[in-house]
Amino acid sequence: MSSAAEQEAVHEHALERTGPPVWPGAPTPLGARCRVGPGGVTGTNFALWAGGAEAVELCLFEADGTETRLPLTELTHEIWHGFVPGVGAGQRYGYRVHGRWDPWTGARWNPAKLLLDPYARAVDGDFAALPPEAYGHVRDWPQQHVADTVRDERDSAPHVPKGVVVHDDDDWSDDRRPKTPWQDSVIYELHVKGFTRLHPGIPEHLRGTYAGLAHPAAIEHLTGLGVTAVELLPVHQFAHEDHLLRRGLRNYWGYNSVGYFAPHAGYSSSGTTGQQVGEFKRMVRALHAAGIEVILDVVYNHTAEAGELGPTLSLKGIDNRGYYRLQSDARRYADYTGCGNTLHVVQPQVLRLITDSLRYWVTEMGVDGFRFDLAAALARSMHDVDMLSPFLAVIAQDPVLRRVKLIAEPWDVGNGGYQVGAFPPLWTEWNDRYRDAVRDFWRGALPDVRDLGYRLSGSSDLYAWGGRRPYASVNFVTAHDGFTLRDLVTYERKHNEANGEGNRDGTHDNRSWNCGTEGETDDPGINALRLRQQRNLLTTLLLSTGVPMLVAGDETGRTQGGNNNAYCQDNEIGWLDWSLPDDPDRAQLLALTRRLLALRHRHPVLRRRAFFSGRPQRADGLRDLAWFTAEGAEMTEGDWYAPTATLGLYLSGRDIPGRDERGERITDDSFLAVLHAGPRPLEFRLPGPPWAATYELVVDTARTDQSGPPGTLHEGGGTITVGARSTVLLRVRE
Repeated sequence: MSSAAEQEAVHEHALERTGPPVWPGAPTPLGARCRVGPGGVTGTNFALWAGGAEAVELCLFEADGTETRLPLTELTHEIWHGFVPGVGAGQRYGYRVHGRWDPWTGARWNPAKLLLDPYARAVDGDFAALPPEAYGHVRDWPQQHVADTVRDERDSAPHVPKGVVVHDDDDWSDDRRPKTPWQDSVIYELHVKGFTRLHPGIPEHLRGTYAGLAHPAAIEHLTGLGVTAVELLPVHQFAHEDHLLRRGLRNYWGYNSVGYFAPHAGYSSSGTTGQQVGEFKRMVRALHAAGIEVILDVVYNHTAEAGELGPTLSLKGIDNRGYYRLQSDARRYADYTGCGNTLHVVQPQVLRLITDSLRYWVTEMGVDGFRFDLAAALARSMHDVDMLSPFLAVIAQDPVLRRVKLIAEPWDVGNGGYQVGAFPPLWTEWNDRYRDAVRDFWRGALPDVRDLGYRLSGSSDLYAWGGRRPYASVNFVTAHDGFTLRDLVTYERKHNEANGEGNRDGTHDNRSWNCGTEGETDDPGINALRLRQQRNLLTTLLLSTGVPMLVAGDETGRTQGGNNNAYCQDNEIGWLDWSLPDDPDRAQLLALTRRLLALRHRHPVLRRRAFFSGRPQRADGLRDLAWFTAEGAEMTEGDWYAPTATLGLYLSGRDIPGRDERGERITDDSFLAVLHAGPRPLEFRLPGPPWAATYELVVDTARTDQSGPPGTLHEGGGTITVGARSTVLLRVRE
């Protein structure tokens, strides 16, 4: 480690370099903002919070890499600030922050490391390599157990991306947000690059970019499908983990953020010195014009700087103790995320960083909501998850954020981190209990159907409190993390060898069934069953009460070859295959998905704003929700506890709670859904009057052709044949 004298010499050398004049400027807003200064002079105000720092240098970079260091001498409430005349949009910059090097107390200042502004609105360059110079400590120190305590004096500036000054006064006056009510929402989770990279209708130079997603060919698929919102996997600037780079891989999903205000530069077709900001906004406008909301998957629980052996890219070098949760010895990091570090959200400045970022994406970038990765980590106070935590309290009272869509992934990897059903009103949640119950039913692993009944009808056991509604449950069968829908019925074991971790990564709890053989096969019987199982899972999802979430490509049978953790597969494994016209089976799956979404859109009984009561609504004894056995009898208490592979679900459209926009009572058709997971066909007796005199067949997943409604009529009290492992949906005809 360098001596104190050597550190002081580096400090003095850095401070004596000069450049353009630096005026005092202002401590707010944080970041780099172009403005008019005293005397009408234009320039940029720079402001950086760096609690505990001894000095801060603003570093400006020319196109050839020439660096000019400008000391920021003004300090207001731990914010270092200055106004630089003549500096405008496109200027690349970073910071060097001086202070003590004492890892045993959590102090990791190192002015040899160029740091990315946490408020940078654009980043030029890619974290495609993390050489030793990018680390604040000597990464290859012989005694690895103390390597993080030895300061590395090599300059990192030539090896790391730079922030970019962005000037943008867009007021969004020409944009019309869809503002889709929660109960009408259908979420479509997609990856900007993966969705567009192989799309034949998108010009080659736009594939894999924001502009590619804004292209009419991409939007046509979304509108034709019938989804109301896209949930984009992380688009904040992210970095690639060293262990991936060493194996020749990259972080594909992007859950490794390093810049919370900057659109990821790798998805820009127009440039990376600020152009990515405008391109992202044009994408949002195009989606809005098509009636589609934009929800961002955001990762505020940890950063790409990992633990004590990770790189020094931004927050770690600005104020390590202020930004991260540290263990009691202060040298090591508290890790509730499984990624090496956890942001210390109870700290006012960290909370400000997150909320400033969220408001920025809403007000200046036009997005409509957020899905919070490992949201339980954000709700931790000192150690335990606390639903009265500062983060949740700030969101609840914020006039901007409380009006957008808020989705929690309601767990983290720490003790007590599983919080499904516990988030307060305003929040919706990924409901993994829905996922597990539906998967288990269709693979024949449910001991009884009690849990399934709750999941199909909105999960009132989890969400019927505090004024929450059925749409608090975001229902999903698959997500980016895990098997695709096709792989769910093709593999029982993960096949992650391509990830280079000896197939050790990814979950073992897949709750999948391969229908008789592992992997792809030419057996026509098995392939027919797999297609039917995909139809069953999609139909169940889109008929359930709550907000359905589809994963891009599931509607066309996308496969990842059994990889259930494709986070590092920036290739054909992770990208969507658009060769739909060549595969009639995939075309039929798409046709069914479109029909089901159109049906959901037309019928408010499938999009309820209130939970079912299960009580008689009229003198004839009809209830808003009823459950039937295969014999056509209403289920008794004992039936719920008995093993069964068949469940009948009656949804009454006669008396739907609430009123329409004109104050009129909402009525709709009634439906009977029959879910049969048994291996043989079944005779199901249809409930007769008062439930229905006649039923019309709407969907039958046993059919191969799903291009149009069957339309066959059946009398109430009679029987229908339900195919092995299939779903039937019937509309009540009065």
